[in-house]
Amino acid sequence: MLEITKNLAIPDAEISISAIRASGPGGQNVNKVATAAHLRFDIAASRALDDDQKLRLIATGDRRITAGGVINIKAQRFRSLEKNREDALARLANLVRAALVIRQPRKKTVPGRREKEKRLAEKMRRAKQKQARGRVSGYED
Repeated sequence: MLEITKNLAIPDAEISISAIRASGPGGQNVNKVATAAHLRFDIAASRALDDDQKLRLIATGDRRITAGGVINIKAQRFRSLEKNREDALARLANLVRAALVIRQPRKKTVPGRREKEKRLAEKMRRAKQKQARGRVSGYED
């Protein structure tokens, strides 16, 4: 079970992890040994998430989520398959956790009278400063 929150956990049966060869530098080890982990999680087929949670997850627009609603994560940061497997699971948990956070709507506020006066006073000061930058009279070039 992959624990997302206190109330939500994804069963291991819903997550598919396979070993693949990693790309990039590493010489003979990278060419011979499949140490990268490829994780697949089908959002639509998941029984752990309710419909609202599935919609929130798909609506994140993350590039790791395919059009069919499958999350693909490739972990190849470490040299061992086990560490890459743990990394992929942690990244899936973070992705789901971030999608399930409900953001509070912003409350519109009106600036107070003192703030308005302060802003206008600063605006007038800057205007006078700029006005004083004109040509100096009585000076000929």
